[in-house]
Amino acid sequence: MGKAERLAAQRARQKIAAQQAAARRAETRRRIAIAGGSVAVVVLLVIVVVLVSLGRSPAPAGPGAAAADPAVAREITTAPAATFNRVGAGTATGLKSISGQPELMAGRTPELLYMGGEFCPYCAAERWAIAAAVSRFGTLTGLRFIHSSPADVYPSTPTLTFADAGYASKYLRFVPVEWYGEKADPATPFAHVYLQHPTPQEQALFARYSGGSIPFVDIGNRYLVPSAQYVPSALAGLTWAQVAAAMHDPASAIGRDIDGAANMITAAICTLTGNQPASVCTSAGVAAAGKSI
Repeated sequence: MGKAERLAAQRARQKIAAQQAAARRAETRRRIAIAGGSVAVVVLLVIVVVLVSLGRSPAPAGPGAAAADPAVAREITTAPAATFNRVGAGTATGLKSISGQPELMAGRTPELLYMGGEFCPYCAAERWAIAAAVSRFGTLTGLRFIHSSPADVYPSTPTLTFADAGYASKYLRFVPVEWYGEKADPATPFAHVYLQHPTPQEQALFARYSGGSIPFVDIGNRYLVPSAQYVPSALAGLTWAQVAAAMHDPASAIGRDIDGAANMITAAICTLTGNQPASVCTSAGVAAAGKSI
């Protein structure tokens, strides 16, 4: 990448970061108002959920969920290495490094924890990159296609849900928690029904590191994804097949967003797997993205 291209990519990332910050501020104000007007109340409600949610039954999956078309799901989880290499960090924003204790591990296997909600447009955007990244270390199955809430910001963003997902890998443990569904419920912290319940440990990580917002993505308790890594509006009006196809096109805006984000997540995971598998972790795209995490 030439100097002019690097500067252009840097400016694009800065623009996206500014847009995300403004959108997150607006969304935070809305959530705080729902929660009762203060961050302290949000945190208190999160703690209360630990005690109360165990007695509540999860809501069924949203009525708009549909089994993923196998061909489209395959495109999402098998973007070619050449595409990732051409994108590098793309136009996605970087990750946040933390020094949390204990490490998020399953034995000697690092864990990627995702906590989100099917209503959430930022979760909708981030799931594409997460699905692409974890698929480089193992096999992701059971995806279903949904849209984010039509009543939220970036309405009806096309996405997938991890609510019924399965994952097999010798390098990584992927733990997805679709905490909330799409249906409204003003009695919960995010004003949507509970779908899946986090464990007390997961709740504690959320309370400590999330800032009260979703998606919450913790990679080995060493890296955090700062909300969505690109603006969800990039996906507006597209079908799942169109998004998946764009992920295979390194010249597309969506490819630079999603594949760049996936490369950054991949680079973070590689720091915890001892750069295994080498075919992934030593690739040009991951190496380039690793400079931005």
